[in-house]
Amino acid sequence: MTVVDNEPITFDVDAAEGFLRMFHIAHPEAGPVGPRLSQVRDEIAETGTYRHTTNELAYGARIALRDSGWCTSGVPWRRLKVRDLRGFRNAAAVAGECVEHLRLATNGGEIRPLVTVFAPDAPTAPGPVIWNEQLIRYAGHGDGTGDRRYRAFTDAVRGMGWRPPAPPGRFDLLPLVVETAHEGAKLFAIPPDVVHEVLIEHPELPWFGRLGLRWHAVPVISNMRLTIGGITYPAAPFNSWFVGSEIGTRSLGDENAYGAARPVAEALGLDTSTERSLWRDRAVVELNRAVLHSFDLAEVTITDHHAESLHRLSWLRSRQRHSGNRPAFRLDPSAARRARAGGPARFSPAPVETTQPHSPGRLAELLRRRVEG
Repeated sequence: MTVVDNEPITFDVDAAEGFLRMFHIAHPEAGPVGPRLSQVRDEIAETGTYRHTTNELAYGARIALRDSGWCTSGVPWRRLKVRDLRGFRNAAAVAGECVEHLRLATNGGEIRPLVTVFAPDAPTAPGPVIWNEQLIRYAGHGDGTGDRRYRAFTDAVRGMGWRPPAPPGRFDLLPLVVETAHEGAKLFAIPPDVVHEVLIEHPELPWFGRLGLRWHAVPVISNMRLTIGGITYPAAPFNSWFVGSEIGTRSLGDENAYGAARPVAEALGLDTSTERSLWRDRAVVELNRAVLHSFDLAEVTITDHHAESLHRLSWLRSRQRHSGNRPAFRLDPSAARRARAGGPARFSPAPVETTQPHSPGRLAELLRRRVEG
């Protein structure tokens, strides 16, 4: 039996049948569910798992994103594009297609929601996993420069062979870490030309731009597993678009991230000697205003936290009761640790290799030819 994260890969037949019934109710054009259930039962008896049809996969991924609460307001989940790359198990192939996901999702600033689904866990072949919390994250260096949330992850990838620019900067792109059972963990640099960044300026404060703040355009969550009908896809990066406060409050303003609230408050002439002056609150408001203004000025899709709160309340009212049969995106504790600490590995330790991503188009073409041959 294959073991990952100290847990065996198991399969839930009831979840498979529950999902298939759900799919056929939603898609009467697919015909009666009986023949499909018989086919899946035979496949499970023979192989220990089964393969979703393209339509089942797309439906499951869309429902998982809709019901997860990660789908920001305005995302047309029924038309969400699902990239079916279940044949991709090698680290270089996964990294290359993550780069392609970024290109497609960025879409010149008009952010396009996407889900890319890589190979699933199977009894004899576990799927790949992406360590990074998001495809784009900034390094946190030992001197306090950069994103302090990822100091441990930065130290870990440096130990694996990654070398940051010299001197280290505030917004150095971390490499992707893709781990497979047969290759171990490998590092892949993100090509800078695929990362659309927005310079942060303020609509009324001319000095704000001199703070040198910026942020990337697309939040591609990459360390959550997608479960559909008993099958687990451990690498299924997905994105919608940013809520402004995720950048202004949580990333730029927070003392444990970039700590920009204090320099903003000082530039505003606020009393930072006591918390009772509420200088953090006032500084964060201006950070959030600057983020929304800058993304709008750059014509990059973004929403604000007030609109998102209304959406989240609506989602909570309509949310389906939890059921193991429903598709879902889930974050495992071990995946959360990898995203912040750079370990532990999902599989047995193996040599780490630093490399550049393959050309996504050429890589995909070579793999398609191999499959067709």
